[in-house]
Amino acid sequence: MKYGYARVSTDEQNTALQLSALKKAGCKTIFKDEGISGATTKRPALTRCLKKLRSGDTLIVWKLDRLGRSLRDLITMLDELRAQGVKFRSLTEHIDTETAAGRAMWQMIGVLAELERSLIAERTRAGVKAAKARGVKFGRKPKLTPQQREHARELRDQGKRPEDIADLFKVGRSTIYRL
Repeated sequence: MKYGYARVSTDEQNTALQLSALKKAGCKTIFKDEGISGATTKRPALTRCLKKLRSGDTLIVWKLDRLGRSLRDLITMLDELRAQGVKFRSLTEHIDTETAAGRAMWQMIGVLAELERSLIAERTRAGVKAAKARGVKFGRKPKLTPQQREHARELRDQGKRPEDIADLFKVGRSTIYRL
């Protein structure tokens, strides 16, 4: 069975163009989200649509950006559909996982997504390294000053209970134990 999914981001837009194209593509059931940004994870019609799909079904969208919030999300979603035996078509980009050319196009998109992930990770590592070189400290700030840490150690050496020391400095016991 062919299922369609249509989405518009604002209330001023309408799904007429998408619905017409999906009907022309042979969709008997069409799910639509209106006034919902692609950036949100709450897309009730898409959720219903994905639950309805079974092996052998085809999900058709007018354009790839109607389905995914990002390339990564889109690839994840379509990989899950493929694992379920669900075919996919995007009318505007002419991607059809039932054809060899469509599967090749999909694999190229996957390669580009992997490249994008690698570049982001590389830039993040370079940024962290540069920040550390400038003296930027990462992580949570210490709860106790160096003087407080020394005082807590002295109290512990005097036999005070870690729980009492923690109460004195208004920190958790684990903070004192770590000292």
